[in-house]
Amino acid sequence: MLRSLGGAVAALAMSFTTAAGAADAYPTRPIALVHGFGAGGNIDTVARIIAGPLSERLGQPVVVESRTGAGGTLAEAYVAKAKPDGYTLLMMHGGSTVSPALYKSLPYTPLEDFTTITMLTRFPFVFAVRSDSKYQTLGDVIRAARAAPETVTFSSVGVGSTQHLSGELLQSMAGVKMIHVPYRGGGAPMTDLLGGQVEILADSLTVALPSIKAGKARALAITSPQPWPGFTEVPTVASVVPGYDVRSFHGVGGPKGLPADIVDRLARELAAVLQNPEVREKLVKNAGVTVAEPVSPQAMRAELATQIAKWKKVVADAKIPQQ
Repeated sequence: MLRSLGGAVAALAMSFTTAAGAADAYPTRPIALVHGFGAGGNIDTVARIIAGPLSERLGQPVVVESRTGAGGTLAEAYVAKAKPDGYTLLMMHGGSTVSPALYKSLPYTPLEDFTTITMLTRFPFVFAVRSDSKYQTLGDVIRAARAAPETVTFSSVGVGSTQHLSGELLQSMAGVKMIHVPYRGGGAPMTDLLGGQVEILADSLTVALPSIKAGKARALAITSPQPWPGFTEVPTVASVVPGYDVRSFHGVGGPKGLPADIVDRLARELAAVLQNPEVREKLVKNAGVTVAEPVSPQAMRAELATQIAKWKKVVADAKIPQQ
């Protein structure tokens, strides 16, 4: 009996050793880093900047995979249904927190069907005007919109985009009403701003900066609560509308049920990648974003829940119809 008991204990110990060895061995094959937007876009650029050095640290290729469609929700649905083994990861982004407000139903349950791993980057948006605009400050815009409701126009890359909702939140908090002019992405909003078809542009720094540097456009305000690095001469929206804060993000997640040891490994390796000066420089120069402050997976999840609630209220207050 003692021999049998000894054999059972040895077998149990071996099973724990095998499990630990399997965890230590991760990864043993390529990892897919999935996002829902086209090649060359902001999120794709960030993913590729991160993927190379992450591959080196993990000893396996990290392959950026684009699954476009439905504002990124097709990619999220794909990852939500993937096996939670650490080989299918998701590039999460600001739009991930907007989708629950815009769509009546989604092919996944926001947050519940995902494991958050870590934040990668943060970035604000900018309200800009043509260089010869009569509006010298954001305060000028608000006063004009208050004096003549629904006459001031602002553009974005599309209905329900974070840029659009940045403008809606501004209107709500400032107590004014402007006319939103939506486009279908691309450079058309800036083209029409410079052509005089719209008065104000709400867009990312990467889109607006070339025209601003060329002297064709002028930044009125940045949407982050504090002045943005490299853009400190531009006032914040919060300096005119206290409490205003819109910053988008990029982060990494995976399917629900991702093992804690894999989450910890990925979070640790990603943190090391983000400390690389070359990576940080590329993120600023090529993607117009800065590295996010370190947060735990739990803190990231809580932040996303707060953002989802925030955008649901903005969409409801603006009476934007759900799709």
